[in-house]
Amino acid sequence: MTRYLLLKHYAEIEGVPPLFTWPKADFDAHVQYMNDVSRQLQDSGEWVTELALIDEAAVVRSDGGGQPSVTSGPFASSGQMLAGYMEIDVASEQRAFEIAALLSAAPGPGGKPIAERIEVRRVMDGNPAVE
Repeated sequence: MTRYLLLKHYAEIEGVPPLFTWPKADFDAHVQYMNDVSRQLQDSGEWVTELALIDEAAVVRSDGGGQPSVTSGPFASSGQMLAGYMEIDVASEQRAFEIAALLSAAPGPGGKPIAERIEVRRVMDGNPAVE
């Protein structure tokens, strides 16, 4: 089994208004769909964890001495801000892609699949310099 992160970003989706502007019924249907996918993955033993993040962030930088610098950015674009992730443990990269496709097709306004961009990243296990 191999672990993957499925990353969601605060990026614009063509033809889809921002999530928090959707009618309540559409928002609720989207959240229910995501919960249903999570439950299916839990039942199959492929789900590890997930988090949704608010659209605020701070950047901390330190040179190891003195007080660290804390700022609210910079971010090149809102699409680079992480909105959330799901960690899965699956038998193959293809299975990770299948699950990412399920998340991408979550319903949006009017129940239409939103075709959200889902970034699939393999979780490093061990020291890659030794492998």
